Amino acid sequence: MPSPRPADRSAAPPPGHGPVDALISQTRRLKGHVDAVRRDAADNTADPRRRWERALYDLALHQLDDLDEHLAQLREGPPPPASPGTAPAPESPEGSLLSRVGSAEWNLLTDEAGWSAELYRILGRDPATPPLTLDELPSVVLDEDRSTLTAMVTDCLVDAKRIDGEFRIVRPDGAVRTVHMMGEPVLDADGSTASMWAVLRDVSELRRSQEEVSETRDSLRPRRHPAHTGHRLAVEPQEAVLPPWHGSLRLPHRGTLDLAGRHLPAPGGTPADGDWYDALELPDGDLLLSAGGVIGHGVAVTTGTAMLLGALRGMATAGTAPGRLMTWLNRLLDTTLQPALGSAVCCRYRPGTRTLQWARAGHPAPLLFRAGTGRVLGAPPGTPHEVPSGVPLGATPDGTYGQAEETLEAGDVLLLHTDGLLPRHGDTADVRPLLDLAPRLEAARSALDCLRAVVEECGGTAHLRGACVLVARIPA
Repeated sequence: MPSPRPADRSAAPPPGHGPVDALISQTRRLKGHVDAVRRDAADNTADPRRRWERALYDLALHQLDDLDEHLAQLREGPPPPASPGTAPAPESPEGSLLSRVGSAEWNLLTDEAGWSAELYRILGRDPATPPLTLDELPSVVLDEDRSTLTAMVTDCLVDAKRIDGEFRIVRPDGAVRTVHMMGEPVLDADGSTASMWAVLRDVSELRRSQEEVSETRDSLRPRRHPAHTGHRLAVEPQEAVLPPWHGSLRLPHRGTLDLAGRHLPAPGGTPADGDWYDALELPDGDLLLSAGGVIGHGVAVTTGTAMLLGALRGMATAGTAPGRLMTWLNRLLDTTLQPALGSAVCCRYRPGTRTLQWARAGHPAPLLFRAGTGRVLGAPPGTPHEVPSGVPLGATPDGTYGQAEETLEAGDVLLLHTDGLLPRHGDTADVRPLLDLAPRLEAARSALDCLRAVVEECGGTAHLRGACVLVARIPA
């Protein structure tokens, strides 16, 4: 923790008479006053309230230290950008704010990236090496926080939302640091996202101070309201159920599919739903794509969804074909202590032959887009409507499920979705809004562009009930 300026030491005189120098002078005087009060409050550290007060004073001093150095940076002006292969800029003082704030820009059209010298220092990387692309950036992020980073990036690229969030990175020396990232998309003339810029700040010391405040506060208020606990129990399992990415990311070690996915939550205040989408590389090289959900809301549904998705992954890893897999999932839901109803669609894709085996249980069939036209998978134009179907999972113990096979082609787009994505007429969902997107999906350059088109067309409807979408594009 940086040492605060003692109260009995006079503040450094401002170097000039400008408004920034005046603010620096005021900040340093305030730091001295806060430190004086802090030392008076630290006499009795055995008192839980006094420990909490001292932690708050320490946090305030951290923030004033940062403000002081923010203003100093504003006075000095921005540092020059770093270029790979060039000598790094002079080091900022150890622990100073200038050494903990970096910037970056990622060009989505050329897949190029540009980093400041400070960002190389934050991530502990050699300035002579190329900056990481957006696809490579998660490789330095702690496993538990990758979903946070990818969700922020996807929201920025798909919905043009500003980025404002935190994640932890692991430096090459093993040190874990907390990074706060703020940024926004840069749009081209036709409104498409051309690049993304961001400012990244190392806030590790600040967060440690805040954690101390939280711990001392909790010692004063040990009891939590039951409603808050119930909401936390409902949300945390759902966050664990959703895949560790939301967007266009490659499966490990393979460029066989371009994938993009999105969870569209129901309106604010609605309890957590049980919808999911998932993609998994299997031991034999096949790829598992699935979507589904458990009917209802709350803790029981999210835990049921976790059980269902875990069983699906386990059986697919063991080599179970989609039709047989649906049969076993149905028996699993029917025999649980708290029986539930669910639906699912499961696809097993074999990259070597581009064949797709799939089955569904009470769930919308996948959609296939090819050469500017779209159709429900299993219903080729001019042939009978033969889509493998089956009763919802958990509806009856002896449910049977058909299985179909499709050969895909380069450039094909496969779309899996949950029931809430589309408007309904009685008991039937109207799939035409999605099929009408075929020309736009044909022109799209990536699965992420396809996902953006789907969200623009159906996002309003999906937000009424919540939905999941998974797009898979076969590379040319």
